[in-house]
Amino acid sequence: MSSEDVVFETNPIEAQIVDPSLSDTAPTALAGEPCARCGNPLSADDQYCPACGQPNDGPSSPAASASKTPAAAARFLRCESCGAEISTDIDRRSYVCPFCDSTYVVEFTPAQSDRRRPEFVIGFAVTRQQARQHFKKWLSNNRWLRPGDLTTAAIEEKQQGVYLPFWTFSTRASSRWRAKIGEYWYETVRRQVRGADGKMTTRTERVRHTEWWPLSGRHQRFYAGFLASASRGLSQAEAEQIQPFQLTALARYQPHFLAGWMSEEYVLDQDQAWQICQAHFQRVERQNVAAFLPGDEQRELVVDSRFERTGIDLVLLPVHILSYRYQDRVFRFLVNGQTGKFVGQKPVSGKRVAALVIGIVLLIAVVVGILWVVSVVSR
Repeated sequence: MSSEDVVFETNPIEAQIVDPSLSDTAPTALAGEPCARCGNPLSADDQYCPACGQPNDGPSSPAASASKTPAAAARFLRCESCGAEISTDIDRRSYVCPFCDSTYVVEFTPAQSDRRRPEFVIGFAVTRQQARQHFKKWLSNNRWLRPGDLTTAAIEEKQQGVYLPFWTFSTRASSRWRAKIGEYWYETVRRQVRGADGKMTTRTERVRHTEWWPLSGRHQRFYAGFLASASRGLSQAEAEQIQPFQLTALARYQPHFLAGWMSEEYVLDQDQAWQICQAHFQRVERQNVAAFLPGDEQRELVVDSRFERTGIDLVLLPVHILSYRYQDRVFRFLVNGQTGKFVGQKPVSGKRVAALVIGIVLLIAVVVGILWVVSVVSR
């Protein structure tokens, strides 16, 4: 077989294909009339606004909605503890950072930041009440191990819905690769072996051999759908834990969509986010190249990739965040505001864990003692 360049090209495909069955709720695009009180978009079936609780009395006039939800009707705050920057309702008087549960926040002017305006947004399909129910259910698991002085009622009040910023890119990968390709072939051989009775017998075996040859080629593919967290308060690892988001529900950004909710300002710029995306796409591209190589096995695969950035968008995605402090440590509970997927950290009582371990050890000792007594008596 020739070792000349072989070109493998695939049809454009997204890097992340999301299965709707993975979600607890169907993706919901932002649509409908804004709430007459806060401007949050309402569907025809909403009896109450999920953001402020205002009864849904029907559609309001566009002029009235616009007057109630101007883009500047927000207060911009910076947490001096973790550095997160958020915007919230101008009428709000008490402020607690949703990321670190700190009250040490100061106001700043958004004009000083010169930040880019978001292109797209996904609305909250999971209400505050539903997010609290998720927290109660999650916290009730292994309740016996929870510290007795953990006041859950006070913790629930700290939960807040926040729109978090993400960068998403589309890119075309062009790669050159080289590897050694192995192909199996089989040979039937006969061998003399000595049996258990000491006699020699002939045994037929099928032996596998591998023939190796060098091969190189080119590979091209289109990727999209990876989300790089631009949040200071939520790391990339934490953001990936509550994914996927159903990106087909993205709607063109309008300021009144954020009314009634907090929104974090991005701190990771697009160049920094692009580095994160390239590292992700590099791993995916190597996997795809390996999957398309011929032969039965491969080794010494080297992939040299170039990525052409074909698109970039700043999107806001909904997340319910509950941060609370226990014994000078911050714990978080996160709910995907679109699908309802949740992850979290919770404290455990060291004394109760120790008691459980001791109880298990004693139980094992008792079982072993009973088995020993039974074996002695049976003799």
